[in-house]
Amino acid sequence: MGNLGWLMVDRVVRMGTGLFVGVWVARYLGPVQFGSLNFALAFVALFATMTTLGLDGIVIRELLHHPEDTHEILGTSLALRSAGSLIAVCLSIATLRLIQPHDREALILVSIISLTLIFQAFDAIDYLFQSQVRSKFTVWAKNGAFLVFAVIRVSLINIKAPLWTFAAANTGEFALGAAGLVLGYQLSGGRMISWKSSKKRAVQLLQQSWPALFSGMAIMVYMRLDMVMLKLMQGDFAVGLYSAATKVSEVWYFVPMAIASSVSPAIMKAKDDPELLHSRLRKLFSLMTLLACAIGSIVALASHVIIRTLYSNDFSGAAPVLMVHIWASVFVFLGVAQSPWDITKNLLTLSLYRTVAGAVINVLMNLYLIPKYSAMGAAIATVVSYAISGVFANVFSARTRPIFYMQMKSFIPGRFWA
Repeated sequence: MGNLGWLMVDRVVRMGTGLFVGVWVARYLGPVQFGSLNFALAFVALFATMTTLGLDGIVIRELLHHPEDTHEILGTSLALRSAGSLIAVCLSIATLRLIQPHDREALILVSIISLTLIFQAFDAIDYLFQSQVRSKFTVWAKNGAFLVFAVIRVSLINIKAPLWTFAAANTGEFALGAAGLVLGYQLSGGRMISWKSSKKRAVQLLQQSWPALFSGMAIMVYMRLDMVMLKLMQGDFAVGLYSAATKVSEVWYFVPMAIASSVSPAIMKAKDDPELLHSRLRKLFSLMTLLACAIGSIVALASHVIIRTLYSNDFSGAAPVLMVHIWASVFVFLGVAQSPWDITKNLLTLSLYRTVAGAVINVLMNLYLIPKYSAMGAAIATVVSYAISGVFANVFSARTRPIFYMQMKSFIPGRFWA
């Protein structure tokens, strides 16, 4: 609960300050330029999984099970993530030049924002803090950087800065956050100079993480490709409206992430006690469903008020999109709650299949719905694809069918309190 409290503080600060500053930026830039900025962010995000390499849960598990090899595990993780980040930067720029060769503004924005991938390699330090349930160090580092650059973004608005400076502020935030993680690790008694990389360990980690790597890529496809497709099919204005809605909708995704990262060690340690493992998972699913349905109901009912209050009249078309898109959170919450089970039971390959299925369905639905319904079509495709990959695909495998039943039973009223 203490660790969860730190994560909640982190996300509440980000949710409040980030939404306030983000809305201010959106009002300043307007739907078109705001759409251009969010297209660049979404495009770079498509390649972000090359930086993580699907190592997150695997490394935390290895740190828990092999604490004597901590320095080698962390050093190897940093080396792998650094190599992956350099590849991701090159791929993102090269791909954009291929599909949008004449869009100079998009190229500048993507080139600047892609540098964030290099600094994300230092999140390897966060693996150690998560395994030790000491996320307060990560909160200090990243929240400090976030608050500093929130002030910088407001200053950019006041001086009427050009669009590219907001992309640079995004990169600067990640750079300062990485420096904060290194400092936090040093202050907590760690010494990065003692880290070492191992080719044998690298091969071992990649052999276990490749399903999560491709699963992460598929997740990014159906989380961010919709903005890319909107840009190509409908233009920056549609991306601006969709981004305004998703900023409000996705701000709640910190809730399952924070809860799951805090309870994952407890679930992993219960792997040899099936009854205890299932009991903890049932409670987790019920909690996630209760929270997601409460959030979805409130936001959907108040969507028009929320958009009118936060954004200008230029963004009024985002309200119906928000009303639909918010319900994707139910399936996001349940999907995140399943991740500790997948890691504990070595079901990452099945997770990959589910995610790829969701990504394919998302792309196909976007191709059909975006030309007809623009941003609303992208929202519908997102909800359906999340539902399939996060919940309903579990029914097709005997190994995940028990999870599907738990997820379905979590919708029974009063089950959490029981």
